Amino acid sequence: MTESARAPEQRGALDLAGLRRRRWTGDLAFRAILSALTVAITVVLGLMMIESFISASPVYQKFGIIGFVTGSEWAPSFTIYGAWPFIYGTLVTSFLGLLIAVPISVLIALLLTDLAPARLRGPLGIAVDLLAAVPSVVYGLWGLLVLVPAMRPLEQGIAGTLGRVVPFFGPPTPGSSYFAAGVILAIMIVPIVSAVTREVFASTPRIQREAVLALGGTRWDVARTVTLPIGRAGLLAAVVLGLGRAIGETIAVTLVIGNSDNIGKSIFSPGFTLASVIANEFNEATETLHPEALIALGTVLLVVSVIVNAVAIGIRNRFTGGSRSGF
Repeated sequence: MTESARAPEQRGALDLAGLRRRRWTGDLAFRAILSALTVAITVVLGLMMIESFISASPVYQKFGIIGFVTGSEWAPSFTIYGAWPFIYGTLVTSFLGLLIAVPISVLIALLLTDLAPARLRGPLGIAVDLLAAVPSVVYGLWGLLVLVPAMRPLEQGIAGTLGRVVPFFGPPTPGSSYFAAGVILAIMIVPIVSAVTREVFASTPRIQREAVLALGGTRWDVARTVTLPIGRAGLLAAVVLGLGRAIGETIAVTLVIGNSDNIGKSIFSPGFTLASVIANEFNEATETLHPEALIALGTVLLVVSVIVNAVAIGIRNRFTGGSRSGF
């Protein structure tokens, strides 16, 4: 073979070697950047947690961690701080929001993936997604001025029937309440849960869908036998995302929950959540240990969020065989 014939082959081999070298160098640099960012974020979060616990340590030293968490009285004027009323309010409003939002979100996802005509799926999906773009303060003002007065007849009806049997649905207090906060949270998390659920349902195998239809099944049969069973792990991930948003929501909840330091015996009673009490009192925290107690509430909120996510991941791994450790 002549030199002129070998030249193109050599140039090709050199180009391939150079391409592999550049690709390896680029992958190495990309991996290094991502690793550095991951370490930086972890360090920042770790420092934030450590600083929060250090700032809240005087409260923990005086009341004890368990005493502070289980304490049912919050009286800054008497230097008495207990977090349980706010933990209770956070759990009640969050689960009320999920109880309302999850069925609606699943139905929306099924409508947009299996039931609605193709020409309507795009506009309806955009309309639902736009709800996530509304600022939380707008939801709060709308809830305070429109939703709370409109729900009073409903609250009275529920209290008049179920309240006689179950005290948790007892007589309503006029105005804001846990129930109003739960409804606002439901409206706010519907776009998140429905968007994730819609993507999960849309990714189910088309062959199985068509097989059910070919055997004479209806669209509901497709949803019942294919979409929901296959997408249950993704649905749980969507629920966790919605729960995370509900637990941490502040402004909208502060405007409609009633802002009471006591533990309400009914879902129609006013109360506080962990996030709302911090936002409501921090600027005016002038009593002894009051700022430290609010920071301690922040650490409790962080721990509650971690526990909720850990429980949800455990449930998800039970459905998926534990093949993955996170969402």
